Amino acid sequence: MIAGSKIPIKKACSALSISKPSYYRWKRQKDFPDTEKKLRQIMRQIALEFPKYGYRRMAKELRRREVIANHKKVLGIMREENLLVRKKKFRPIATNSSHGLPKYPNLVKGLTLTGINQGWVSDITYISLLYEFVYLAVIMDLFSRRCIGWALSRNPDSELTLHALNMAIALRGEANVKDCIHHSDQGVQYAAKAYVDRLKQVGIQPSMGEKGNSYENAHAESFIKTIKSEEVYMNEYETMEDAYCNIKQFIEKVYNKKRLHSSIGYKPPIEFEQEALNICS
Repeated sequence: MIAGSKIPIKKACSALSISKPSYYRWKRQKDFPDTEKKLRQIMRQIALEFPKYGYRRMAKELRRREVIANHKKVLGIMREENLLVRKKKFRPIATNSSHGLPKYPNLVKGLTLTGINQGWVSDITYISLLYEFVYLAVIMDLFSRRCIGWALSRNPDSELTLHALNMAIALRGEANVKDCIHHSDQGVQYAAKAYVDRLKQVGIQPSMGEKGNSYENAHAESFIKTIKSEEVYMNEYETMEDAYCNIKQFIEKVYNKKRLHSSIGYKPPIEFEQEALNICS
């Protein structure tokens, strides 16, 4: 019901030819403090003048007009006011599974994990910068959900994935990864001879999901989704250095050390690992 009326909201909105979300948005805005109403009005004016502005440029323009608002506030208002430009972007292909290199059976299906370095999962994604794309490769320990290796590059090649792999091996120690299962999709970067040779050199077993079956690498893809939704999509990276610094901060300081994970008892990965090691010792 609309306040002070017995007319159902749905019927009233229909009679006035407005949608229910529009009504609730209007109702919510009535309660905004005067300072926020003014901020929203100025932002709408800027958006009319510069319709292609993202939230970073909007925040800088506000500062030039001596209006103070942080980036998160500006982004939130632009979303609510529908001021963000929605454009269809070109999506680069991060990996290619159509190749003649050897492929390996899925070894993680039904695997029961009792500690770290028993199962690792990996994946690659692309990240949009202002004028180019870069590629992110990650490796996550399936037991603790800790990101133990990652790398950023302009080229989605096996050198990118090798950097992430070598980071993971260095962190865990070569002596501690023997018989660990490394799971990935069938992408050429993971099937490349140099990559497989490095796995076998330290006693890691390669494992791959079936082509076209995203569920067989769901944990790695879920991790990628978390990085994008909680870090990448919250920023507008202008340069590769900008992306690198922000992603490094998110993975190493936020995701691994602070972010709570339901699958490990609502604890951060590093804390969960330390507790598991203390129980075993």
